[in-house]
Formats: sequence, structure tokens, C-alpha cells
Amino acid sequence: MSMFQGHRARHHLLAVCAALVMSAAGQPVFAQARGKPMLGAAQVKLAPELASISVGGSITRSAIDAGWTRIVNGQPAIQALVMSSSSDSELQALRQFVLASGGAVQYNYQSLRGLAIMLPTSRLAALAARSDVISVTPNRPTMRSASLLQATTGAVEAVASQRGKLDGSGVGIAVLDSGVMPSHENFGDDLPGGGSRSRVRWALDVVKVGHGLSNQVWTAGVDLSPSARQKLNSAVIAPTSPLSGLTATSRPDAYGHGTHVASVAAGRGAYQLPDSAGIAPGAHLVDVRVLDEQGMGTLADVVAGLDWVMQNAAALNIRIVNLSLAADSTESFLIDPLARAARAAVATGLVVVAAAGNAGKTADGREQYGAIGSPGDDPSVLTVGAVNLKNTVQRGDDSVTSFSSRGPTRGRVGRADGSVAVDNLLKPDLVAPGNRIVGALATDLAGNPGSWNLLATTYPELTQVAGAAQSPRQTLMQLSGTSVSAPVVAGTIALMLQANPGLTPPLVKAILQYTAQPLAGAGLLQQGMGLLNVEGALNLAGALRKDVSTALAAGRLKAGDPLLAPGATMPVPRSTIAGQTFGWGRLVGAGGNHLLSGEALFTKFQPIYDPALTWARQTVLRAKVDYWAAPSRLVPRQVSESPAANQLLVTPGVLRVDSPSTATAAGLFAPTSFWAGQAVNGAGFVLSEGFVLSEGFVLSEGFVLSEGFVLSEGFVLSEGFVLSEGFVLSEGFVLSEADRAIRGER
Repeated sequence: MSMFQGHRARHHLLAVCAALVMSAAGQPVFAQARGKPMLGAAQVKLAPELASISVGGSITRSAIDAGWTRIVNGQPAIQALVMSSSSDSELQALRQFVLASGGAVQYNYQSLRGLAIMLPTSRLAALAARSDVISVTPNRPTMRSASLLQATTGAVEAVASQRGKLDGSGVGIAVLDSGVMPSHENFGDDLPGGGSRSRVRWALDVVKVGHGLSNQVWTAGVDLSPSARQKLNSAVIAPTSPLSGLTATSRPDAYGHGTHVASVAAGRGAYQLPDSAGIAPGAHLVDVRVLDEQGMGTLADVVAGLDWVMQNAAALNIRIVNLSLAADSTESFLIDPLARAARAAVATGLVVVAAAGNAGKTADGREQYGAIGSPGDDPSVLTVGAVNLKNTVQRGDDSVTSFSSRGPTRGRVGRADGSVAVDNLLKPDLVAPGNRIVGALATDLAGNPGSWNLLATTYPELTQVAGAAQSPRQTLMQLSGTSVSAPVVAGTIALMLQANPGLTPPLVKAILQYTAQPLAGAGLLQQGMGLLNVEGALNLAGALRKDVSTALAAGRLKAGDPLLAPGATMPVPRSTIAGQTFGWGRLVGAGGNHLLSGEALFTKFQPIYDPALTWARQTVLRAKVDYWAAPSRLVPRQVSESPAANQLLVTPGVLRVDSPSTATAAGLFAPTSFWAGQAVNGAGFVLSEGFVLSEGFVLSEGFVLSEGFVLSEGFVLSEGFVLSEGFVLSEGFVLSEADRAIRGER
């Protein structure tokens, strides 16, 4: 996407923001969905923007501004992602249909059945009518979501208790962002014989591949997927030479967002004051560039980046994927391409961490619910909101930032009868520091003063870091946003996986939620289960058996089997951080709208800890990962999913907190601390039979947000619309997608 296109896309997002439905002054509002009602069985498969086009509607100005439409051979055409149910991993028939329809193919994704295509709009209805097509989504733009850190999260106490052994060493974090500057001092790694090397061990530029094909993909009859795959597969920088092909004046992160994000997760900043160290300063990084010099990208490129990570995770020891970006989406997680790709990554064993978004309040400063970004709206993804530390180590004054996106998720899926089903899942999962966090400032590789990144040069106030000398390759800046909160959690997970490599992605999420600290005054839709507690998460992770993943894969781990390590006991559910002791919240979200608690969650293996299982309200899906036979069964060939067979989801003995006996007038909007108090006191009821999937249904429902549900005084929960991630300078001072300052509370 060019600079001009990027700015046009930003203005489009502001236009959408202006169209949000507002409630009474000073009261919470809910973001509203775009698009006309979907009609007919074929239209159900089309995203709302495409459904209106396919039934004779004209292409909107916003679609043109977003860059996914163009006139080709005299007729309007679109770029889109098509998800397929075909049993053919090469999707030959679908590709031939696209070519015969005057379209083109850009990508054929390896790890999930889907294509990135160009297609004349006149053929949209025929495409949607195909039995092998699940969904069709426009190639929407994606954007960047726009030490004190170690001390306030409990990382200092956790590392001290492990005698300094935990720093994330041996664990790889893939950062899908605007690039990472490998020569920055924050990413140095001392070698045993002296000298150092970069912990940015590998780099891939998906944007370069995608941009190189962007003009060709608008050429009818061209299938670029084989060459695109070849370019991606050959685009790895050798681990012994991370700067291969680069010169001292090269700028791997001209925008500056990805480098800062990577340093928050894994920066090593004790070489100067202020200490800008991240959470896991020993972890290695894999740079997957999916956003350009303006911080813009497309769905096709992000999904291609995820696809590449899945293919290379075993070889590069990637265990975690950080997505400090978001795409707007009106679609359910069931069909949204980015959500499906993230879910496929989780099924292969990767922990996917995503920013919740920065749409927690409207332009006039009112709190807004229902604006979680994609892929953070997927139940398998670990979605992170932001907390303001108030620039203190103590956690007692911390609060959820006003900009952090609130739940529930509002993705929708159309039915053939014209009705709409809305996901309404509890999100975010938890919150972490995300206000004025200091991290690395990207320059060219030599650190020349005149080469500072676009964010730093456009907003020089970001570089006003007290005490920073701003020496070459040691430059610092500060950013705010859920995009900064996400890598705090990603770094924590690196420590957890170093301590216990056998943890599965859903088990990681459960540990983080159970040990979180509920903040006063904030509810489940604002903070999830509470504030990240690194010390508690590592204590609980260390108490569990180390072979969960391998035993599960080998079929040796069944529901109810012992989960604690031999001789281990459950840790005392409290932590002391910066001299303050607090109790864990002891809440775990399950099924999209249930709250669970009790030691049985971690003394017995729960089927929901299987990464191949996705449970969201009444929907339970089972992923199947097919691996290549050679050279290793560790490389996924294809990930597919289907409705799960009847099975136990949660074992007997687990406490269900969201029960009629614990009901409160505030319901879902009660503070998280209320629900934590219920869990601590054993309120609710202990499941005698667990949760069971029987005949395609989970019989017990949790929190229900039905359409038309009135909150209070006329506030109606309406269909949601997700804003692309903005860039937040500091709380109360937001730089919008159009680079305009919107001043709110101080």
C-alpha cells in the first residue's frame, strides 16, 4: 500500500468512527456494524461489504479508499480472501474457477485452505454459490495497534525465585509487525567467547513479497500462488548472519512500531538508565514484517505471515506469535480469515497473543463496548487490554486505560433466512501495562541520528524519555496502546515456556487468567480476568507436569488425569509484588461466556486445554493438523476443522461461578472483583458431570447477551463494528488513523 493509499485508508476509518451510533450523553455506547442484511444462502458466505455488491449494490467510496477494489478490463473487481472446505490442499478446482472468471490468484496458503484472489464483482455470487467455499472476505487493511515494566508485573520477583535462570532463553517469539531493527543494543546477545550477536535471528519481509505481486494480481488469468509460496519459502535470513543482504544504512523498521513492540517482549535494556528491559530478555526473535513504512498492511499479507510462521515454527523454535495489530471485521470468528489463521496456528501448538484494540471510547470521550479487534475476537487467541501504571511500581493505583477496547466480541454470521447470529464472547482475556511504556527506537542499522523512524520524527514528543542519552543503537521512545500490552504478555509466556515447555496454548491462557489480579472498578468486558501477574503465572506453571503437550499428542493424556508434576502441590494463590501482597482472581474463562474456578482446573487435565479444540458458547470445533511425512512430521501440511464429536469438555469437580446462585443485578457488567470474590468463597456450584458436548450441543449456557437486550435506560446491545488499531501516545492524548490529535481526559 502506497503512502497515498495509507492516508486514504486512515480517513476511511475516521468516517466509520463518525458513523457510530451514540447513546445519551456521557453514557456507554456500543459500536455498530456496517453493511446491508445478507440475503440468500450464497450471500451468507459473503462479508457484508461484498454481499451488498453481489446483489447489485455499487462499490462504495470507502471500499475504493481501502484499496481492495479496482477497475480491471473495464469492470469493477475486488481483492479478497476465500476460505474453502475442499479436501484438495492445492485447491485446483477453486483456482481454475477464479482464473476462468477473469480473476487472478495471489496466494494459496499452505497451513489453511484458502486463497487470496482478485475477482470481477460480477462473479461474486457465483463464487459464493460454490459448495467448496466457506466465506469470502475483502482484503481489508490492517494497522499497527498503535525497568518499571519488569518491576510492576512481578517479573523481578519471579526471576529472583528461580535464581535468575528464567529470561526466556531458548524460546522464539515471532513478531508480525512493521519490522525489527536487529542491530539495536536491546537485542544483543553475549557470546561465550566474547563479542555478541543479535537475538533477532531470522527475518522475513512479507510486505515486499506482497507488494511485488500487488500489480500483477490485478491482471486477469494469472495464478501467482506458486511463485508467492516460493518467495516466502526462500525469504529466511540465515541464523548465523542476521544482517545478511543489509547495509549500515538499511532500515528494517522504517515505521518504528515493530522494534518497540519486540523490545517490550524481549528487550535487554540494563546497559543504560532508564532501564528499558522487556519481560524476556533472553528470548530470540523472528521478525515477520507484515506492515509497511506507514504502519499499514493487508489481510492477505498478515495471513501469509502466519502461514509462514506455522511452516517454520519447528525449525526456528517459535512458540509464541505476537500480533500488535488489528483488522476491522464485521464477521464472526467462525469465518473471519485472520481469526481462522490464528486459530490454525494455535492448533499447531503456537500461543497467539493479540492486542484488544484501542477503541475503548468514542471521539467525544464516552466509553464504548463491543469493539474488540480481529484476531483478538477469536476464542483461541489470548487477547490483551491495556493498563495505566500511573508511573509507579505499586499496583494499587493501576487502572484500565480509557482507550483499551472493551468486549464483548460482536462478529456476526448471517443465516440463510436473513437473520444474523452475533458471537458475543467475553473479551479481553486479561490486561497488562500499556501506557507510556519505554522501549527501543528504530533507526538504520548504524544508528545514524538522521535515520530515526517515522513515528519518532512525526511525533518527537515520543522520544522525550527522561535520562535517555539517545546514543546510536541505544535510542529509546515511549508508546501507549494495547499494541504495547500484547508483547508484555508474549514475553511472560516465553518465561513460562522456558520453565515448563510442555504447556499447551489454552493451558497458558488459563494459568495467566487464574493468577491475574482483578483491578477495582473494572468489569469482565474491560479487564477480562484482571492484571497480568508474572510471579504467580510462573509459580503455577512450574507446578504442572512437563509433558502435557507430548502426552496429549501421543494419546496418553485423558480427561481427569493428574496435571500436577510428581510430588508437586498447588501454589498458595497469592503473590507479593513490589512489597504488596494480593490474592489471585482464580477465574478462568471457558466456552466464550463461562467463568470457572477451583483447584480441579489444575490438578486434573481438562479437555479444553487441547489446542485442537475450540469451544465458543454452543459451538465446539475440532481442528485436524496434517503434517508432512518428510523431512519431519513437525511441519504442518494443512489445518482443517469440523464440528467436534460428543465428548467431555470440563471434568466434574470444577467450580462454575457464572451460575444462577451467584446472579447479580449487574450481571455481566459486575466488577471482575465481584466474580473473583465469588470464586474465592466457593460460590456457584461444583460441576457433578462437568460440561459435556452431547448431540452437537453444550447443554448449559453461561452469560447470555441476546439481541435487543437492554442495558439501562435505552442502551441497546447492537451489532458491533471493529475499528482498526489506532496509535495512542498517552492516555488522554490519542493520535488517530488520520494523524489528527483528539484530546480527551487528563
